[in-house]
Amino acid sequence: MDDIKATIERIAANVEQVIVGKRHAVEQVLTALLCKGHVLLEDVPGTGKTMLAKAIARSIGCSFKRIQFTPDLLPSDVTGISIFNQRTHEFEFRPGPVIAQIVLADEINRATPKTQSALLEAMEERQITVDGVTYPLPTPFLVLATQNPIEYEGTFPLPEAQLDRFFMRVHLGYPARNDEIAILRRQREAHPIDTLMQVAAAEELVDLQERIKSVYVDELIEEYIVSIVTATRNHEDVYLGASTRGSLALYRAAQALAAITGRDYVIPDDVKALAAPVLAHRLIISPSARIRNVSAAEVIADVLKAVAVPGARAGRRFERVAR
Repeated sequence: MDDIKATIERIAANVEQVIVGKRHAVEQVLTALLCKGHVLLEDVPGTGKTMLAKAIARSIGCSFKRIQFTPDLLPSDVTGISIFNQRTHEFEFRPGPVIAQIVLADEINRATPKTQSALLEAMEERQITVDGVTYPLPTPFLVLATQNPIEYEGTFPLPEAQLDRFFMRVHLGYPARNDEIAILRRQREAHPIDTLMQVAAAEELVDLQERIKSVYVDELIEEYIVSIVTATRNHEDVYLGASTRGSLALYRAAQALAAITGRDYVIPDDVKALAAPVLAHRLIISPSARIRNVSAAEVIADVLKAVAVPGARAGRRFERVAR
């Protein structure tokens, strides 16, 4: 797993030339990318969400398309449309911007639910259907969607079915004082994104996506993951808990994090580190809890305190058992 760790560190270091001081957020997005998962970047404007998507695309040599979601955007503006060619007397498919390896859905909650739903098939099945014809999407395929958590006027909240399709929700936040000074100095003459070099190949990433599946997960870790997800469903402040898709996402994310840190086995700390970004956006807080300003992140923290961390089984450790 050392080569996986080295590759991810190389990509993260390259992205940090553009996104300064946000190593943790960058690694979370790369973790989702290793798991073939889509990411919801939720933060205030100007924190570098768009630049993060561009920097990752350039670092691994992937095709990149940006879709600006607005209330008048149509589903065909996302997926593409069939146009009649008068010369050949046949319909020709003009692909939309969703047919790219990394797609930035900017301010996704500004589009109508009908347009938002155009992404559902692409995110879950990695294909689109236009006029009854199915078109596969390129590999790797990642949707990075952004939304502003502060401004709600003129927005359409994402339905639960679509929120659940996002593998992870990541917050960038404002940079620290010294990091912001470094940003000013780096952009004194030109933006670092203009000179950012490719440090890995898309084919290399596809290979890593398959290899992380071999990371060993002990039965006790599997039970720990299910216990955490079950606890979200039974929490007094939660109206609707995490789905089975959430359990699968947490399982795969823990495998990826273990590989990134150079291990071929998962430990409880991997699960705990990713529980909030993987599960929080899947919870619906009850109305009474919302009145008390209870957040999904607080519920996850509560659950992690309540669910017992598994201990080592007698005669075994969480490492892969020697065959």
